[in-house]
Amino acid sequence: MSGPAALLTIDPRDDVAVAVRSLRAGDTVGGVRLTAHVPAGHKVALRAIPAGAEVRKYGWPIGRATAPIAPGDHVHVHNLATALLAHEDYVWRPAPPEPLPAPDGATFQGYRRKTGRVGTRNEIWILCTVGCVARTAQRIAAEASRRFAGRVDGVFALTHPFGCSQLGGDLDATRAMIAALAGHPNAGGVLILGLGCESNQLSTLLESAPDLDRERLRAFTAQSAEDELEAGLAAVEELVKIAERGRREPCPVSDLVIGVKCGGSDGFSGLTANPLVGRIADKVCGAGGTVVLTEIPEIFGAEHLLMARARDEAVFQGVADVVNDFKAYFTAHGEPVSENPSPGNIEGGITTLEEKSLGAVQKAGRGPVTEVIRYGGRAHAPGVALLEAPGNDAVSSTALTAAGATVILFTTGRGTPLGFPAPTLKIATNSSLAQRKPHWIDFDAGRVLSGEAPEAAADRLMDLVLAAASGQATRAEENGEREIALWKRGVTL
Repeated sequence: MSGPAALLTIDPRDDVAVAVRSLRAGDTVGGVRLTAHVPAGHKVALRAIPAGAEVRKYGWPIGRATAPIAPGDHVHVHNLATALLAHEDYVWRPAPPEPLPAPDGATFQGYRRKTGRVGTRNEIWILCTVGCVARTAQRIAAEASRRFAGRVDGVFALTHPFGCSQLGGDLDATRAMIAALAGHPNAGGVLILGLGCESNQLSTLLESAPDLDRERLRAFTAQSAEDELEAGLAAVEELVKIAERGRREPCPVSDLVIGVKCGGSDGFSGLTANPLVGRIADKVCGAGGTVVLTEIPEIFGAEHLLMARARDEAVFQGVADVVNDFKAYFTAHGEPVSENPSPGNIEGGITTLEEKSLGAVQKAGRGPVTEVIRYGGRAHAPGVALLEAPGNDAVSSTALTAAGATVILFTTGRGTPLGFPAPTLKIATNSSLAQRKPHWIDFDAGRVLSGEAPEAAADRLMDLVLAAASGQATRAEENGEREIALWKRGVTL
């Protein structure tokens, strides 16, 4: 990334540069005279681009010009459009692996579970098979938090509105997600609360998850309990007694599973926060840890970069299948595959899905893509895992947690208060957001625009990741923000 302070060019092949601050018509920056006002984060044409020609940013096409573009023009929705296809026949063209940072011996203080997985929290989670008992789970959690305060890292009800009137694969996905969350290493104990008559039967759920640590699990249906509140509190008390025996111990970075996510992106996401998170991904992968990337609709147009890094042809085919399956999901519902970016993204300077995707995949760094995980599945291999889930912040971050992420790095240019079951560090793409919303934001990546070296910023962020993994509360945790959301795709009876 190079250029004068007012304008940044990411790749020498690019046709556009990004305005670091708001620029006026008539200003001359980067050797071009601006023909129009260009807001911060938006694009300026560096050269003439004929109508119909590809426009490049990050060294890759981000769409086609819909009108002739002159040097100095503002490039946005009025003269640039997507060129995405609804289906693509991919060919595996593996790229040579890129070197990753060598392990530096860094550690964090984690909870090593009997399953071999390592948690960053020691909490009690109350999950429900069905939304009918969601409020009951919340009442149990509230009273348990009062009774057992200080003995574990917290007692939390993670509720949802589904689990009944679902059919087939839709019901299977809900069941898989609850089972995956029940096995998460951040939970020192789990209570699964059912109703009794729902489609998502408690007995079937437990049978579908044979790898759960049964010592740390309690489960019952509310219809079978004389007093479901007291039964829940008794179960939580048993779990607290087990969980409080846990102790933090030094664990290598290879034990980390990092989920990477962006939400409320802006024109700086691909310049500051996402590349910075990519550096953390490289540190984790280089140490033998795991990074999980999701938001499949937000890799459309950039999937070739991930495919080239596939460990083998089977993984490449898995990436191709999950991308084309997701495109088919859109078209089956009569929606275009390019129904993105969001209004907030567009206001922040992102024009096409290709542009958004090329910025988004930078969160995964340069490590090898070692597996593709379908929704509700869990990561098993070191390296970068690609997880099937939509772009929706709550749905995809819940899926990241279920896949095993014990810390989530969430980049944002516009901000969000949302929090998720795994501790979530919010990383601002610009310093203005970090200054306006210090109660939301954990880290200001915008400082690289003011001269901080990316290497120094990455070292600071890695220190924060290790501190959070060792128990330091994130802003979302301090604010009591903790939600899950499930992906509902099927028929409701």
